[in-house]
Amino acid sequence: MKVAIFASGNGSNFEAIMQAVAAKELEMEVVLLFSDQRESYVLNRAKKYQIPTAAFSPKEFDSRQAYEQAVLDVLQENQVDWIVLAGYMRIIGKKLLKAYPNRIINIHPSLLPAFPGLHGIKDAFEAGVSQTGVTIHFVDAGVDTGPIIAQGKVSVHSDDTLESLEERIHKKEHELYPKVLQQIIGKGNLDFKIKENRNLS
Repeated sequence: MKVAIFASGNGSNFEAIMQAVAAKELEMEVVLLFSDQRESYVLNRAKKYQIPTAAFSPKEFDSRQAYEQAVLDVLQENQVDWIVLAGYMRIIGKKLLKAYPNRIINIHPSLLPAFPGLHGIKDAFEAGVSQTGVTIHFVDAGVDTGPIIAQGKVSVHSDDTLESLEERIHKKEHELYPKVLQQIIGKGNLDFKIKENRNLS
């Protein structure tokens, strides 16, 4: 399966995925790293693994539709089968959803449906919950509303700071994401059955 990874920033989840691929723990072919930020550090990580890259911003286009068409053109040029979001900070639009139905996967740093959106870790921390975590889900037209594939729980300690909680959540992401991707993509299991509240923590 040929996979494109989308990322906007540092790319630590991209790194975890590529380490799993290199260790042959994740059997998928990453053929492209796409970023909506031309200066994002994840592009440097991709060079290290000799992964082809493409980077451009929606601001460079007249419309969101034109931007997504340009992204789609790049995906089709690389014969991409799946899209894996790894810190991609934009909502996926109709054009990509139509081209890749049930073939776009995202990881979010909370136990959805709680704390969707850009600040899942901070929102959970400020809410004073005793437990949060990460969710891997298929992408739909909403914001973090797609069918849940798997979740991993992370306890919130009484002495946690936002930074210490972020560190443990990212560690959980790096552990869980490659395992779930192997189950769905690595085994070529196109008929992967979504299990309600599937917990791989």
